[in-house]
Amino acid sequence: MVDEKLTNAQRAKVLIEALPYIQRYNNKIVVVKYGGNAMINEELKRAVMGDIVLLSLIGIKVVLVHGGGPEISDILNKMGKETEFIDGLRVTDAETAEVVQMVLAGKISKNLVNLIGNMGGRAIGLSGMDAHMIEAKKLRSDLGYVGDIVNIDPQPILDLLDKGYIPVISTIGYDKDGNTYNINADTAASRIAGTLKAESLISMTDISGLLHDKDDPTTLIPVVNVSEAPQLIREGIISDGMIPKVECCIEAIRRGVKKVFIIDGRVPHSILIEALTDEGIGTMFI
Repeated sequence: MVDEKLTNAQRAKVLIEALPYIQRYNNKIVVVKYGGNAMINEELKRAVMGDIVLLSLIGIKVVLVHGGGPEISDILNKMGKETEFIDGLRVTDAETAEVVQMVLAGKISKNLVNLIGNMGGRAIGLSGMDAHMIEAKKLRSDLGYVGDIVNIDPQPILDLLDKGYIPVISTIGYDKDGNTYNINADTAASRIAGTLKAESLISMTDISGLLHDKDDPTTLIPVVNVSEAPQLIREGIISDGMIPKVECCIEAIRRGVKKVFIIDGRVPHSILIEALTDEGIGTMFI
């Protein structure tokens, strides 16, 4: 009985600790970039969607932006089509662009919307082509139909948020010639968060955050001022695939997002831990 009372007291303490964060984020926009292992592991996927539903139910306006790299690669492999990457970006010919659209908007988005609904939330899927929300142009000629964002119309997202829905956004863009573009999810989430002037952007990755020593998770850097990032790159603390992710964080801050977090999506309920507790779990950019 003593242990049960202690457990209940601990639960109450957690709820009270969350109160100022709930008040801070109430009626504010939080963009979550969903990717990495949390998209593959079904238990983690349910934990992420549960976090998002809970945030929505306590009055936070959540926008979910998702990638889909592994599933796109699986479909292309089944088609016998090789996948080529240049600088971490998928080379996208016309056929691959159709597969990207099918997987992101036709499969992943609908599955996430359904899962959110089953967990008590209300979600609607959007692609960047819907209502001509994300206008894009070709990023580089050698990448094919990989898009660079020209403009984002926030109104479709804001309309859904005002009606209490969670927008689930597939990162596909369009141009005025009728072409569709595969847009990097980190880039899209950063630009969407900036356009919406979101309170925060939470980027889910497969690492603990920024580490002084990449092999030692106890060396987590909890807070980084964006002005410090160039020095961290020179020192090699930010390197390889983390450089473009950090650049997206910096871009979001410059576009008006108040705080950006890189968190470990492999940890169940990492979104709640970061958003609603004193300690957090990843690296915060300010």
